[in-house]
Formats: sequence, C-alpha cells, structure tokens
Amino acid sequence: MPGGVNSPVRAFRAVGGNPVFIEHAQGSRIYDVDGNDYIDYVLSWGPLILGHAHPKVVDAIKRAVEKGTSYGAPTALEIELAQLVLKAYPSMDRVRMVNSGTEATMSAIRAARGFTGRDKIIKFEGCYHGHADGLLVKAGSGAATFGVPDSPGVPKSYARNTITLPFNDAAALKATIASEWKSLACVIIEPVVGNIGCVLPKPGFLETVRNLTERHNIVLIFDEVMTGFRVAFGGAQEYYGITPDLTCLGKVIGGGLPVGAYGGRKEIMSMISPEGPVYQAGTLSGNPIAMTAGITTLKMLAKPGVYEKLEQRGKLLEEGLLEASRRVGVKTRFYRAGTMFCSYFTDTDVVDFKTAKTADTERFARFFTAMLARGVYLAPSQFESGFLSLSHSEKDIERTIRAAYESFREIR
Repeated sequence: MPGGVNSPVRAFRAVGGNPVFIEHAQGSRIYDVDGNDYIDYVLSWGPLILGHAHPKVVDAIKRAVEKGTSYGAPTALEIELAQLVLKAYPSMDRVRMVNSGTEATMSAIRAARGFTGRDKIIKFEGCYHGHADGLLVKAGSGAATFGVPDSPGVPKSYARNTITLPFNDAAALKATIASEWKSLACVIIEPVVGNIGCVLPKPGFLETVRNLTERHNIVLIFDEVMTGFRVAFGGAQEYYGITPDLTCLGKVIGGGLPVGAYGGRKEIMSMISPEGPVYQAGTLSGNPIAMTAGITTLKMLAKPGVYEKLEQRGKLLEEGLLEASRRVGVKTRFYRAGTMFCSYFTDTDVVDFKTAKTADTERFARFFTAMLARGVYLAPSQFESGFLSLSHSEKDIERTIRAAYESFREIR
C-alpha cells in the first residue's frame, strides 16, 4: 500500500511516529492491537454521530445481512431512507443515493452543468469536495496536510474550468461572478469548512453567496458531507437559514457505512438518468446494508432532545479546552459548529485557508502525541476537524480536558 495506508492522513506523516492500528471500537472508545484504549474524536472522520458499534445499528445490520448484502435492484429501504433525508432537508425535492461523498459532489456538479449548459465552477480554497479531478484544486484535508494544494494527474484542461476563491471573501466572489457568470454552472461550498480544521462563515457571507448565485441562475451546491446532521439535524442550511439548490451528504446517512447522496430542486434532479440525459449510476447505490444502518441512525437522531444533548456536550468541551489553554498560557483559537470543532495553535483569527496555515503544525504534532499518550485520539493533522458523538459522556469530556491541560503544559 502506498505509504502503508489506504488513505494518506492515516500514515501519521504530519505528527510523526507510527499510526495506531485499531482492533475494535465501542461507543466513544477505540482499542488498538496492543490493548490500549482511547477516547475517539475522529469517529471515522465524522459520520459516527451515535458512536462506534451502536447496539441498535449493529442489530439492524445483522438482520439485513441475513437477507442478502446487495441486489442491484430497488428495495423499499431506499425509499424509507430517502423520505427521512427529505424530511430533514426540505430544500431537497428529490434525492439520489450513491456510495461516497466524492460520488455525491462529482454527480451534483455534473447535474449542475447539464442543467445550465455551462462548464465552469467556483470552489473555495481549503474546501475539500472529494478526490475527483477538478475538485483537487486548492483543496484542504490531506492535500493541506501534505502541502500539495494541487494534485498531479489532474489535466490542466480540466482544472481550467475550476475557479478557486478565498473562503469568506464576498468581494472576490462578487467580482468573479460579475465577469464570469455566463460560463458558471455552479458554486460549490462547504458552509462550514471542515477540511482545514473548522472554519466558520462570517456573518452574511453565505447570504451573499446565495443572493449572487440566485441572481445569475448559477446552481448553489452545499457540500454537507461533513456538516450534514452534525451542525444541526437539518445541517448547516438549517442552522444558517440558507436554501441551496443542491445538497451533498456523506456516510452519516448510512450510520458510517459507505454511502452518500445528492439531491435538490426537482427541475435539476429531473436531469438525472433515466429521467433525463445526465448519466450517473452505481451497482451498490442504495444497497440494503447501508440503507438499514442509515434508517436506524436517522430515526435515533430525530428523537426529541438529541441535539440539545449534543450541543451541551459540545459547549462543555469547548469551554474546557479554552480554559485549559488559557491557564497554561498556550495561544490557541478554538472554533465549533455543533459537534464539529478544531483548536488551532495560532493567535490569528482563522477565517480562510491562508489564516489556517498560520497554525503551528510542529506544536500541534507535539500536542497530538501528548494527548495520544494520555488516551485521547485526535485527528493526526492540524487541518482536520474533531467530532463528538452521543456516546461521549461528561466523564469522557472531563478526562479529555484534564489530558489537554497536562498536554498544553508539556508542550509549552
């Protein structure tokens, strides 16, 4: 395997040392092959909002497996999960299940191009929309971690259709749309950037994006692969009160199993084959295992009080980590959107890719190692979000805060 791993950040190149190899997980904990346990804030990079191996999800998957793992034909399960998603996201008139967030964003952009008859797209620096060609132009996540904002292997002729702008820069967006709108199919954006840490939109920025795209008949795509069901039950679009034309969702709608979805306005989604001419397909799309896990997960998330509990835990963690760094005198910036969060080792306000890169990655690496030694597993990169789940108890958070205080002292 290249680098010994199947996804780059897992290799620990940004933090040093050897990666932790996991043997099993339960609730808020992961257990490595050497018998060590850690409070996990990676949660399979976000989707495990109920925690690891939730008993109800596991039982549902077991029952589904006994009936078969894949049919390549329609099931009632697909309809049930679609209805749950549409109820949470009123901006979606129709939805199509796929197998990953990358498939969702790639397909949504294709739909936007087919609908508008235009080729160019706008994305924002640091926003990672999967590893499809054309979307790896100034992406975040592993690309930011390894200092490779533009991936070799992407044809220049393809990348030329991707215009990249600074996140939170309304003036740059206005100027670009004013000159390019006739050739712009869509603007795709993470409403909260989750792949250079956790960068929140400035007040009014998302409203500006929506107003400009609506005025010029440009399709607005919200990539909620990370924010979906995390910032709120209805995602960032519910929290910020913005209605996009298309929305992309990821593994959270499948209980962490390989699944994704894209959906939105009827007139755009009607372009998708077999109803329209825009082709997109997938053998495992809507497979019964992922649909079953997703149905079970979303029904649990829809219960009263769930998001109030998640917000309370998120606030407890936020206040504790800020107080720990303040007491020790280590300069950090902490940002949180629902159950997504990030501490940057910088004294600069982080509002975009450029300011995120002011973070001290060497100090983060030492902090990561110190936390790992104290039984807390963070994402092995300064440029990744952390995540909370319903399984994280107040005791877990208190232990995490104590570990952070000791780790801040160690690296001071």
